[in-house]
Amino acid sequence: MLALPVRSEDNDTHRGYLVQTGYPDVVIDDIKKRALHRTKIIEGQLRGIEKMIENEDYCVDIITLSLAVQKSLGSLNKLLVENHLRTHVTEMYEAGGDQRDAAVAELLRIFELSNNRG
Repeated sequence: MLALPVRSEDNDTHRGYLVQTGYPDVVIDDIKKRALHRTKIIEGQLRGIEKMIENEDYCVDIITLSLAVQKSLGSLNKLLVENHLRTHVTEMYEAGGDQRDAAVAELLRIFELSNNRG
């Protein structure tokens, strides 16, 4: 999401941040393919956890799979950040000014979020 200093019809708020919802969608084909593959793996892992809980499987086995899901989500996030850097951030930096500042703010927010979760 692109944080912007002004609000227009194409903008919305999300968790207190002003975001531009009309920003062009750009996903690099290879990254899109890998990200979709990763989501299918995560989906299967989550179904597995659900079944393990229903079957009252051994807690350590459930935790092990849960940790694998977290690692898979980390891999997915890495792909999404890579795409964002190669597309949107590149465009924002080239635009300069407020767009460049917004790109820096976004990246700092992502960094903070990744360090506050655990």
